[in-house]
Amino acid sequence: MPTFVTMKWTVQPTASDGASRALCQPTIQALKAAGLSEEQCSILKGREARGVKGWTSFPGEDAGLYARTIDVDARDAEGLHKLRQAGADLGKLLASDKVDHIHVDAGKGGDTVAEGVALNSYRYTDLLGKKASEAWTLKGIQVAHGSKDQADLSKAVHITRDLVNAPVWSLTAMDLADQAEKLGKDHGFQVTVLGKSQIESLKMGGLLAVNKGSIDPPRFIILEHKPENASNDKPIVLVGKGVVYDTGGLSLKPSPYMEDMKCDMGGSAAVIGAFCAMASQGLNKHVIGLIPATDNRPGGNAVTPGDVITMMSGHTVEVLNTDAEGRLILADALHYAKKYQPSLVMDLATLTGAAARAIGRQASVAMGTASDTIMTDLVTSGFDCHERVVIFPFWDDYADLIKSEIADMKNIGGAEAGAVTAGKFLEHYTDYPYVHIDIAGPAFLDAPWCYFGKGATGVGVRLLMAFLNRQD
Repeated sequence: MPTFVTMKWTVQPTASDGASRALCQPTIQALKAAGLSEEQCSILKGREARGVKGWTSFPGEDAGLYARTIDVDARDAEGLHKLRQAGADLGKLLASDKVDHIHVDAGKGGDTVAEGVALNSYRYTDLLGKKASEAWTLKGIQVAHGSKDQADLSKAVHITRDLVNAPVWSLTAMDLADQAEKLGKDHGFQVTVLGKSQIESLKMGGLLAVNKGSIDPPRFIILEHKPENASNDKPIVLVGKGVVYDTGGLSLKPSPYMEDMKCDMGGSAAVIGAFCAMASQGLNKHVIGLIPATDNRPGGNAVTPGDVITMMSGHTVEVLNTDAEGRLILADALHYAKKYQPSLVMDLATLTGAAARAIGRQASVAMGTASDTIMTDLVTSGFDCHERVVIFPFWDDYADLIKSEIADMKNIGGAEAGAVTAGKFLEHYTDYPYVHIDIAGPAFLDAPWCYFGKGATGVGVRLLMAFLNRQD
């Protein structure tokens, strides 16, 4: 199972012994005032005159110095993204120079630059074996002017990435539940885990059907953050897809599309990561998390195309494609959420290839029945943290595409609008304001992009926290 990150983030005015330094200011004159020497300023000025932008490295006897000009006071979405990207660019240099401790002094922008450093410097090293001693990791970030909240958020993102990157042999549904319980104890949120017999007593037909092909039992994980000063009378519920590995079931995926399917629990990992952040930061909201967890395999009595299953809600579903399994387990969780009489329910899921094909890794797809105010807050939050969201139409016409002649509905539509028909399937199990977020595009990368390296990005944690902090 994952051991989780060991990167230490501290807020301190000056660099500790052995730590390299990174200075950012809007002008070279401001860099001089922050500690850059005349000679260093001259070198930086010459580089900028030649059109060389970005970081300049100044080696030192004990530790190096990195400096650049950038508007550190930028607070709009574009400015924050540039600061994070500057941090990500610095992270690449630190890896190349094998610097393991960095002190960031960028005034009000220090937290944001350091966030970019942390996101870019993440490495998944759990399974390197004998190579582990050779692997570079950033062990510590020090910020001259910063906050504990940003440190907590970055740690939560790294936890999420560790969970997603862990292969199924080290992270079954049972292991995911165990990790949620451990993280709950470590961070201060409540966790309740329902086993197979309890899931059966609840008649969660979607979760049980997907699990039929596996030798490992399913789990239904319930998280709760309820501070005494909660500002909301009715809870917000976050639902995360927890398919710890997806072969496609009997509708088997081709091998090139299966090798990264340990990432199909990215939604559940993001929900767990968000709970780590909200508990650590003391978010004043009552929030419930629901995670249906299983793998999707073609063994045993695996559900077959043409089967009809009965969901927890009592609705029947004609299963035409066993690789459309995520919506089956999410549907039971969404129905279960009704017991809380929530003010809002949001699910996160690596649900459809259609979403990824539509807008790529650059954003997540969202849709739902929540108010325009909620949708606007979600989009704005996405721009603020650069986990952007595109709202897709959610017209009732799309529900016609999942009508079945032998059951209440079928689990797939046609070749068109696959992301939306998946959302319309899920809507059927809701009776509250609802948002569905399909993170299939940005959740797991096959090559470095933006602030992230190859593999899990932890997308969803920063988005959820930005959104929750906007709510009254």
